[in-house]
Amino acid sequence: MTRSIGLLINPVAGIGGPAGLKGSDGIVVQATARERGARQNARERALLALQVLATRHPAAEIITADGAMGADAVRLSGLRPQVVYRPAGAAATTGADTTAATAALVDAGASLILFVGGDGTARDVAAGLGAEQPVVGVPAGVKMYSSCFAVSPAAAGALAAQWAEGALPLEQREILDVDEDQIREGRVDPRLFAMVPVPFIAGRTQSRKSATPASDAAAVRVAAAGAIARMTPGWLYLLGPGGTMMEVARQLGVPKTPLGVDVVRFEGAAGNACTLLLADASEKQLLELIATFTRARPTESTLRIRAVVTVIGGQGFLLGRGNQQISGRVIEALGTDPLLVVATEGKLANLAGRPLLVDTGSRDVDLRLSGHISVITGARSSGVYPVTAPQ
Repeated sequence: MTRSIGLLINPVAGIGGPAGLKGSDGIVVQATARERGARQNARERALLALQVLATRHPAAEIITADGAMGADAVRLSGLRPQVVYRPAGAAATTGADTTAATAALVDAGASLILFVGGDGTARDVAAGLGAEQPVVGVPAGVKMYSSCFAVSPAAAGALAAQWAEGALPLEQREILDVDEDQIREGRVDPRLFAMVPVPFIAGRTQSRKSATPASDAAAVRVAAAGAIARMTPGWLYLLGPGGTMMEVARQLGVPKTPLGVDVVRFEGAAGNACTLLLADASEKQLLELIATFTRARPTESTLRIRAVVTVIGGQGFLLGRGNQQISGRVIEALGTDPLLVVATEGKLANLAGRPLLVDTGSRDVDLRLSGHISVITGARSSGVYPVTAPQ
């Protein structure tokens, strides 16, 4: 007999990411995200996990909340939901709903809470947990500093499937979160809110994000200079978030949105001349810019736009964590050679041989990016590193 799984979905998790809003908390932020063309994808992320679980356990017992908080996705996966919580609001759910629903799942006997969301959802889930209640997160948020998440929805489904058979060890993992208003001001100060037991398989659960140490400042400067040395005059570059990208922008002489995506035209020649074209761009704005640029140069065989991204310390993600503006659709629009990757040798060494990860929301794009990629580490140095799609 398999153990029951409790499923909980934050329906609006991650909606602010592609819109460039650095989070999804609050009705105003969610409305702004929709105005910028973002759509909810938490249910799709939940389905990816549930389909893995359903393949292995077609009769799995899924205890969940009603509607968009769980039952709808369970039915779409072919499994049967046992609904134990119904949110009070008909139009939207809140963090209080997440906490109350978690408590209801625990009371109903769920042996594992499988939740879909980001760090804010993880906080709300933790508030409703009993002592030593195992949990695992399906990554669907914007920030995801916490280490209680699987590396992908499919990995979360695999963990839940193996947990249902009673065959997994537990590790104490952190639930961290940052104030979204501070993030929008460029300040990042993650706080620890809880420690929770998480089913563990090496390579399927993500590590916490780690900042670049101040002692690596010289290495960051050299790596940034190396990225600029590989830029081509006349090309456009989408500068992703992160401290390394801040240093790239500083050396280019353009302002940089600390945790946003900015578009620049590299002019080259003296002083690395550069022009800022678009600050803090959303996915929609990036797609529109690429389309406009393409129409202006219909005879060119190569699209002269690339995204410049760095590696998230501790986790190894290139795409899908904090830079959802550079989505699968944007990568597709950029063509066959979309990425310029830059990172310090220290950051790569800290991954201890683990591959770089991509989680764009598009399985086809993730698989296309898998293989090996060149990573710029200095003015004249680079290395080739493996890239994998966690699913």
